[in-house]
Amino acid sequence: MIELEDKAPLFTLKDQNDNDFSIEKFVGEKTLVIFFYPKDFTPGCVKEVCAFRDQYQDFKDYGVEVIGISSDGLKSHQKFAEKHNLPFTLLSDPKGKIRKLFGVPSSLLGLLPGRMTFVIDKNGIVKMRFNNQFGAEKHIEEALKVLKQQKIEEYKVSNKV
Repeated sequence: MIELEDKAPLFTLKDQNDNDFSIEKFVGEKTLVIFFYPKDFTPGCVKEVCAFRDQYQDFKDYGVEVIGISSDGLKSHQKFAEKHNLPFTLLSDPKGKIRKLFGVPSSLLGLLPGRMTFVIDKNGIVKMRFNNQFGAEKHIEEALKVLKQQKIEEYKVSNKV
C-alpha cells in the first residue's frame, strides 16, 4: 500500500479519448489529484465526479491536474465524461493493475472496488491518501485542504517566513 511521503508509482493508461496518459510526464512539473472510483454511472460515483467537476477551477487555481481512474472501458468513460461535462481526464484500468499498485482496498466484503483519493506533489511524492467509500464528496474537500496547506508551506519557504 502506498503511504504518505512514498514515491508514487509510475504508470501509463488509456484515457477516455484512447490516448496514452503517463504520470511520468507530470513528475517535476505538476501536482496531481488522482481519485479511484468504483464505476461509471453509479449514484455515488456521479456525485463524486460532479463534485470534482464543480470545484475543478479551484484545483486549476492551485495548478493541479485532476485524474479519475476506474476499471470501466474507454467507451463508458467517454459517455460518462460527455454526459456529466467532465473537464478532467478519466483513465481506464480494466484489470485493476494500477488500483493494486496504489493499494486501493476493495470494500463491502470485496464486492466493490474502493474509492480512494491521492494528492501527489510535483516531485511525485504522495501528500495525501484518503479512503472513504461512502463519503464521495468528502474526497474533494480533503484534497483541497491538503493543496491549500501545501501552498502555505511553499509560500513560507519561498518568503523565509
